[in-house]
Amino acid sequence: MPSNTPVINDAELLEAARVSKAWPFEEARKIVERLEKEGAAADRVVLFETGYGPSGLPHIGTFGEVARTTMVRHAFETLAPGVKTRLLCFSDDMDGLRKVPTNVPNQEMLANYINMPLTKVPDPFGTHPSFGEHNNARLRAFLDSYGFQYEFASSTDYYKSGRFDATLLKVLEKFDAIMDIMLPSLREERASTYSPILPVSPRTGHVLLVPLVSRNVEKGTVSYEEPDTGEIVEVPVTGGHCKLQWKADWAMRWAALKVDYEMAGKDLIDSVKLASRICRTLGVNPPEGFNYELFLDQEGKKISKSKGNGLSIEDWLRYASPESLQLFMYQAPRTGKRLYFDVIPKNVDEYLSFLTAYPKQAVKERLGNPAWHIHAGNPPTEELPISFSLLLNLASASHSEDKDVLWGFIRSYAPDATPERFPRLDHMVGYAINYFHDFVKPSKVYRAPSEIEKIALADLAEALERAEPQTSAEELQNIVYEIGKTHGFENLRDWFRALYEILLGEAQGPRFGSFIALYGVKETVSLIRRALAGEDLSRG
Repeated sequence: MPSNTPVINDAELLEAARVSKAWPFEEARKIVERLEKEGAAADRVVLFETGYGPSGLPHIGTFGEVARTTMVRHAFETLAPGVKTRLLCFSDDMDGLRKVPTNVPNQEMLANYINMPLTKVPDPFGTHPSFGEHNNARLRAFLDSYGFQYEFASSTDYYKSGRFDATLLKVLEKFDAIMDIMLPSLREERASTYSPILPVSPRTGHVLLVPLVSRNVEKGTVSYEEPDTGEIVEVPVTGGHCKLQWKADWAMRWAALKVDYEMAGKDLIDSVKLASRICRTLGVNPPEGFNYELFLDQEGKKISKSKGNGLSIEDWLRYASPESLQLFMYQAPRTGKRLYFDVIPKNVDEYLSFLTAYPKQAVKERLGNPAWHIHAGNPPTEELPISFSLLLNLASASHSEDKDVLWGFIRSYAPDATPERFPRLDHMVGYAINYFHDFVKPSKVYRAPSEIEKIALADLAEALERAEPQTSAEELQNIVYEIGKTHGFENLRDWFRALYEILLGEAQGPRFGSFIALYGVKETVSLIRRALAGEDLSRG
């Protein structure tokens, strides 16, 4: 549904952006200051970069970095109207395969290609010329489906085409200075064989982790001892004949491409510092950026591409909207967050709340509203009649996985609601059915009411039967409250928890008056009567 929210005046938008405390604006102001210190020319293009290591399938963390960087990019464009920007999604697909991911097929085959560049490793899925190209395609397809504006770059292409050659020769020239930066950060055993320049063996094609025997700055070559044969081999550092170790590679890329902004996970703080020092050694200021906290799986462990733990991108989109995923990325990026299925419903409803609040807010408040950043300053205007949590409880109480059945309840509650008028709500019905089927239904545990609860439930059923057909959700909630108070529930949370556990088989639920209004007064009375009769509510 197109936005009809009043357009913000450019001048007041710029003024609000300059003082906004929303984190994308705080980041964007760092880039503005960078350009001011530089005395940048009018035609200066600001380059944002994100990195991807295609040694494993793309995961939500990969998407999160692009989504967050896009938010900073838009905030910068708001602060600096007219300044051109680019977002480069760079894949380190020339890196050697160091271990076999556990979440892909044909692992025995992949084990034969350890140390080969990822673009030379066969695709275990059999759909692309190489494993690197398969993973690159997966990432691009997903980013394209979101409508991200970006350019994709392949490390293999950049190395082999010569785009990095001038900077690679600079790395060779500054080899000793780079070693001085790196060696103190390494364990003694690793330091004894470390080289920031990794030759690609002409014999095996492997990206070799070997020390260099000699370097020739004038010729632009390095020499090494070929494993197994002991032969001394000389190769150019240019043209894809060598690949840099990743910290040096990161710095070289920043320097070669003149990257202005790149964020990274908290686990890479020390790596950012080292790469920044190397970048300065190469004569270029490192990019601006910040360190975000890591996503954790259900056990509190860092999510990993190779392990495939935590939620996949596809998982989230089976149960919730893309916008709710972007909200998860926007919220508190410097706070570690558990990324598991049970965080989804909350993010869906919070997204809808932010969307509903946006048109009523002043300019400064709007720029702090996540919906502004998720929708690049133009959130749609749409206020839905029910929440996602209510839909989940409707599916739970009705035991229905039929969209038409759920829409029947919705139309009884909101007669003007139709799938055509509320397409977002129609999508939510589908998400709710999927979530109910996969998570709610298998974990539902009903309990029998205690004697006190039986009396309270019987009185509640009678009170609801006396209610007028058009009784509002708020009035129904008051009826439930009064029954709880009358029957001595000192803490009304205990009364509502009893309703959820006895009638819905869950420990918590929605505002109960809203649930009654949606599910239907008669249907709720029937549910209570069945519980009092000892029927098995898990059968629907």
